[in-house]
Amino acid sequence: MSDIPKCPECQSEYAYEVQGLYTCPDCGHEWTGTAVETETTDTGLVVKDSCGNLLQDGDAITIIKDLKVKGATQALKVGTKVKSIRLVAGDHNIDCKIAGFGAMQLKSEFVKKA
Repeated sequence: MSDIPKCPECQSEYAYEVQGLYTCPDCGHEWTGTAVETETTDTGLVVKDSCGNLLQDGDAITIIKDLKVKGATQALKVGTKVKSIRLVAGDHNIDCKIAGFGAMQLKSEFVKKA
């Protein structure tokens, strides 16, 4: 039996691992080996960063991986700092504005709390 988990988006059992990321061939979803906790409770949205720290609206974060941006000539680099985030429900659970890029949506698994 394989240690690779099912896809969290479509529950496909055909996921595979590439350079530390799991990828689903059916829906194209990518995720890390650690489960990113995003859940809605009666008190609001609960989102944790890649280190397991609880994120809140208005926090400052740092990007931990180079991220390609569609339509941009360059990628977001490791160490880019982002101020005043806003948490939203969905796959990309962080809304923010990044200097030089504008409005962006990020996944919490690629950031850490600053």
